[in-house]
Amino acid sequence: MKFKNLSYKKNIACLFSCAIFFILTSCEEDLTKRNGNQSKNFPSQIINNANIIQRDSGFVTLKAIAPIIEKYELIDSPYVVARKGINIQFFDKKKPKVPGKLTAKYARIFEYKKFYEAKGDVRITTNEGQKFAMQSIYWDQRKNRIYTKDTVYVTMDDGSTLVGANGMTAKDDFSEYTFFNSSGDISQKKISDSKK
Repeated sequence: MKFKNLSYKKNIACLFSCAIFFILTSCEEDLTKRNGNQSKNFPSQIINNANIIQRDSGFVTLKAIAPIIEKYELIDSPYVVARKGINIQFFDKKKPKVPGKLTAKYARIFEYKKFYEAKGDVRITTNEGQKFAMQSIYWDQRKNRIYTKDTVYVTMDDGSTLVGANGMTAKDDFSEYTFFNSSGDISQKKISDSKK
């Protein structure tokens, strides 16, 4: 009788062990499937109090300062974002001592596409002294074009103003630009200079 009881207990223990093994294995498979579907859209790098200097053949082309920069590299279309604002100085070899400036409350950079966007009280000052104000702007570096559909306010170095009510498009060095549905106050000197 004792032998039968002992054998019965061993069979129950064996069945119980097999059941636990299969339960744990099936749970592990479910966790693997679930983790495979999780989002990979989280920053792989975070830079606090960023101070970035970009050079081309020893010449400083850009200086950027931001409270925080996050790099998202584990997704199909990697990007860099400055959620708490950015302040950029960009330098031209023709006027290296007078940088252009850009400030915005938010910026995102798609490095592989060479596409940039800035949003929230965007202010641009060219090295020629022109001041642009808008809510958002986009830069396609491959096409050397800057554009926005927002209302653009421009103040020239002589104090004259222009308003592009339906946005603008421009070369990325601001050597030429086109306003859509524009109005403004242009100085007489500018008009007579353009007629020459």
